[in-house]
Amino acid sequence: MLTLHALRLKGFADTVVLADRFDLDAEATQEVLDDYAAKGWVTSSSFGDLSGWSLTEAGRRANEDQLAHELDGVGSRDELAHVHDAFLPYNATVTAACSAAQLSPSPATYDQVRVQLTDVTPALMALEADLTARLTRFAGYHRRFRVALFRADDDPRWLTATELDSCHRVWFELHEDLIATLGITR
Repeated sequence: MLTLHALRLKGFADTVVLADRFDLDAEATQEVLDDYAAKGWVTSSSFGDLSGWSLTEAGRRANEDQLAHELDGVGSRDELAHVHDAFLPYNATVTAACSAAQLSPSPATYDQVRVQLTDVTPALMALEADLTARLTRFAGYHRRFRVALFRADDDPRWLTATELDSCHRVWFELHEDLIATLGITR
């Protein structure tokens, strides 16, 4: 399940990136991806010098079924729904801050965005604690977010770049993880 879910969160990635997402063995991850490709759940493609895996619609449905089974198995659907509700106001803050950094890039904007994102980190830590008490695979979002925020002090790309494990990318993955787990849409 974790290989397929990592692909859902990443969107398009190579085997090593997918294995790293949940600390899986890269060789075993490759075998799982090959099996999933045979089932029609994933596809491999290349664009110029980029190559990687992506999820098919059948793979997306399979992952949704896996996640629903996992969530029902721990009996925490209501608790995760409450975490999602608590997440939404912070999501609005992070989305607005990241949009500001993308639309008005300047040192002053980056400083303001870093302050806004720093203000959200205690809430992210609490949300992650609530999530990992039920599903340990939610661990690491807070650490990744703080690392990106720290790196943004020297390079503002760490605020919003999609090719880096930026604040925006980490937050987007958390949001996708929550809605995928709950079986809801944005």
